[in-house]
Amino acid sequence: MSTPEQWQIKVRQALGAEGLFASQLPRFQPRAPQIELAEAIASCIHDTATLMAEAGTGTGKTFAYLVPVLQSGRTAIISTGTKNLQQQLFDRDLPQVARLLGINPRMRLLKGRNNYLCTYRLNKFRASKAGKDPAVSLALRVIDPWLDRTIDGDLMTLTDVPEDSPIWPHLRSTTDNCLGSECPDFESCYLVRARRRAQKADVLVVNHHLLFADMALKQKEYGELLPEAGVIVLDEAHQIPDTASRFFTDSISDRQCRELIADTRTEASEVTGALATVAEPLEHLEQDVRQARYLLCQNNETRSGSRPDVLAVKKQVESLEAMQSSLEKLVKTLQSLAATSTGMERVFARARDMGHCLRCWLDAASAENIYWYEVHPKRFVLHATPLDISKPLQEFRESRSAAWVLTSATLAVNRQFDHFKQTTGLHDARTVLVDSPFDYSRQALLYAPEDMPNPNDRQYPQAVLRAALPVIEACPGGVFFLFTSHFALRNAARVLRQKLPQRPLFVQGEAPRHHLLEDFRCAGNGVLLGAASFWEGVDVVGEELSCVIIDRLPFAPPDDPVLQARLDRIRESGGSPFSRYQLPQAAIALKQGAGRLIRSTTDHGVLMLCDPRLFTKGYGKILLRSLPPVPVTRDFMDIKRFFTSQ
Repeated sequence: MSTPEQWQIKVRQALGAEGLFASQLPRFQPRAPQIELAEAIASCIHDTATLMAEAGTGTGKTFAYLVPVLQSGRTAIISTGTKNLQQQLFDRDLPQVARLLGINPRMRLLKGRNNYLCTYRLNKFRASKAGKDPAVSLALRVIDPWLDRTIDGDLMTLTDVPEDSPIWPHLRSTTDNCLGSECPDFESCYLVRARRRAQKADVLVVNHHLLFADMALKQKEYGELLPEAGVIVLDEAHQIPDTASRFFTDSISDRQCRELIADTRTEASEVTGALATVAEPLEHLEQDVRQARYLLCQNNETRSGSRPDVLAVKKQVESLEAMQSSLEKLVKTLQSLAATSTGMERVFARARDMGHCLRCWLDAASAENIYWYEVHPKRFVLHATPLDISKPLQEFRESRSAAWVLTSATLAVNRQFDHFKQTTGLHDARTVLVDSPFDYSRQALLYAPEDMPNPNDRQYPQAVLRAALPVIEACPGGVFFLFTSHFALRNAARVLRQKLPQRPLFVQGEAPRHHLLEDFRCAGNGVLLGAASFWEGVDVVGEELSCVIIDRLPFAPPDDPVLQARLDRIRESGGSPFSRYQLPQAAIALKQGAGRLIRSTTDHGVLMLCDPRLFTKGYGKILLRSLPPVPVTRDFMDIKRFFTSQ
């Protein structure tokens, strides 16, 4: 059997200065941090261990894990943070590395079920009254030629149907309405075919959402979506805690209820006498859902809060109790019809599960859950979120005898992995931290303006804009202006439209994200105002992005009910919520935002951090040490000199 040292030698033979990649890839640059990371991963795979690896921007972490994974010969699952990264890995990086190594593994891509066309639902919709609506007839005409072309039924390639088309819900199945093996289209189902191919893969590329779907199925003993693997790589692993938290949340909403009502009527119409039987309980449920929505959404605003906020209003409680009672009556009615068809059996199971979810929410059935709500102008959602997601993550790892590699550019805080270990429960993981090969002392400058008011001051937003305007004007290229709230973003957009008429302005929410980015790149000197989704996963190389401005330190909003519950748990156990949770989370988010600036060895740019707490609070030093080693200035003239010298 080969030793870890022999595996590491193979890594160096591929990625070293005299190695295979350097000789065959014209633009490949051997990097010591990349080799160090790849060697640590090779050792982890050899020992079937768990590794947490932070790799600074520009390390080349994709090649660093693909080389030892493919060289190991073990079956592998690689999970990415987004579908775009998943597609890029499968289409470009993975085939390229396999070709260079002279390996020909069976490579497969698997996405979640809502990415695949459901022909059964589409055909059923065509035959329905709604399918004859002129609003969807154009979309149907576009779909037909796509159906002749598509091989895998991936709806991502159906680009000619507008994003807001009402036909989209009728193209996808859900876990609730899928008929499974009872479906007449089962053997030709795109999703079934994709999952069958995935089971035979040597290297399977998925995303985090699908990975947690598999985890949930295993927990409920419903089987599994993914094959067994000898290596599991989680890229962009900093997203794992939040993704897991969202995925293991049980929710019930007015929309789910309306969809249940519509699907029940559809299924009942195909069973003799069933429509008349379900008519009354469906009507009662419809009325109760409408009343609950009216009471919860009557302020016509978006907000969230904890369960006691809802229970404090008697009429709201009564409306949810009535909704629960109607669900129970519907369940009893559907139980007597469940054996009449597969469709009726499915809506019965959905009604039963939704009734159970609502009852648990009203009763706060588990001390291990956080019960909270979201309200929007025309809809509401009730959630039950796990207080601690480390246990299911631990159990999932232990259920698979595999080497685990968790890698990202932002896992450590103050160069320590304690927070990520605590959050995931993977306390025994090995760790490695490799710094970026970029020369930050030459390529970047961090500017922190002096005399800024406290962020809680009412004048702070105006002070941020006053300080940012001369920086934007001095910047010859594009600017990312990142905000911690949409309110501050909208306020800045109003001001900057007046103050910067000569600069193209791109505002999150005014166009799809990918369109904003494409137009921003083309503009060359644009200013893009973005909130959460632009703090990470955005890659703009060159002068098109020469400055990143961050309005304030990204501490999570104190009114987040999930955050508050978790902070209370830490406080009750005698810990410090700020040092154990809030500060580490802010450090990771700040690293992500700052990481947008320098994306290549030829990039140059200014990072502006407006928040004075970096220098007035003791924790500011921890946040600064978590960032790349960028020179710091508080003198605006240094910015002018920096841009002039480039």
